[in-house]
Amino acid sequence: MKLYYSPGSCGLSPAIVLREASLDFDLVKVDFATKTTVEGNYLEVNPKGFIPTLVLDDGHFITEGAVILQWIADQNPGLKLLPSFGTQERYRALEWLNVIATDLAKGMSTMFQPFFDDDAKSRYAEGYLKGRFGFVEAHLSINDYVLGGEFSAPDAYLYNVLSWPPRAGIDMSVYPAIERFMQRMELRPSVRAARAAEGLPSR
Repeated sequence: MKLYYSPGSCGLSPAIVLREASLDFDLVKVDFATKTTVEGNYLEVNPKGFIPTLVLDDGHFITEGAVILQWIADQNPGLKLLPSFGTQERYRALEWLNVIATDLAKGMSTMFQPFFDDDAKSRYAEGYLKGRFGFVEAHLSINDYVLGGEFSAPDAYLYNVLSWPPRAGIDMSVYPAIERFMQRMELRPSVRAARAAEGLPSR
């Protein structure tokens, strides 16, 4: 398998979960600006040009981080990376994956766009992102992980996205439960290995 990524982007979460599942894969770095890799034109791999893409051994490929995480979990049901099909717990997990992908990841991506000045970004962070962080903070204040007391695939995605606010100048020290979650996640060998593989510094 190949996982196409760009350092610090949404490719970090599947890299974590692939390691949790002890699956072998190669990392292929994508240059966002040119949409190229050492292999050539990335758009020939994923016409959308987004990160991440997981190319399977049979040549099929999967895009969208939340979907890649579901695929990994479903190949390894015994690891309980997601709850069983048809259960209420499963749908709750899917709710979280979608909230992280839409409200949080897409919301945070605005902070890195060149189309808005610093003042607009500051007002957006206060008016929109603050409420989303508050929701996550309240949940993590009574839960060690997204689905309760044990690690699951949504935790990798949440960790991935919550590593972005400091890069955008957002002070996360006002969210102690989130900070504890981030520290808890960074104790996991899969997280340390995934960060090291991408050349990411310690937080």
